[in-house]
Amino acid sequence: MEGFARWMTDGGIWMYFILAVGILSLGVAAERFFFLFFRYNINAAAFMAQVNKLVLANSVDKAIKLCNAAPTAALARVIKAGLAKAGRPGDEIQNALEEMTLEVSPIVQKRTQALQALANIATLLGLLGTIDGMIDAFAATSDEKIPQADRPKELSKAISKAMLTTAFGLIIAIPTMGFHVFLTGVTKRILDEIDLYSLKLKNILTSRGGQS
Repeated sequence: MEGFARWMTDGGIWMYFILAVGILSLGVAAERFFFLFFRYNINAAAFMAQVNKLVLANSVDKAIKLCNAAPTAALARVIKAGLAKAGRPGDEIQNALEEMTLEVSPIVQKRTQALQALANIATLLGLLGTIDGMIDAFAATSDEKIPQADRPKELSKAISKAMLTTAFGLIIAIPTMGFHVFLTGVTKRILDEIDLYSLKLKNILTSRGGQS
């Protein structure tokens, strides 16, 4: 901790801005991880196997109850919307599925893209701190008010400031980008499952009801 505290002091005010971005990034990543894995996610293959089995057995009401058992799962919400239109024409089923997909997609994608922006901000803050440190370095070599004997020390402090802010910015930005890539992949999988299984459900319901 002493080394980190010295880093923060030597790096100047930009280190605190970068640290704030890091804390915010960690908070966003943790929130997205929780919701994507424990709220919006579901074992899609197993869930749809049960839904298909119930639909083919003419137990649509039981299939809807199965969806109600996972009220926050994105796929379950979309499938429930389609099941509610069972026996209706194919275009009504399609419209219900698409409407619910449009409703849940922004919720699933919410804040994930913010991680990429936060990674860029951390990098830019590090760069800004580097420029600030280089300005101090040039000032240390040219300011006549600084005694000649003190100039090497002041130059060293300025260069240290520049390097520390660059390093800290990257230390925050790199894992934040990693979180972004990982969570974007999870988000895409959930949305792809919605597209795939909503189409399959529409085909099953229309063929079952003799609609086109």
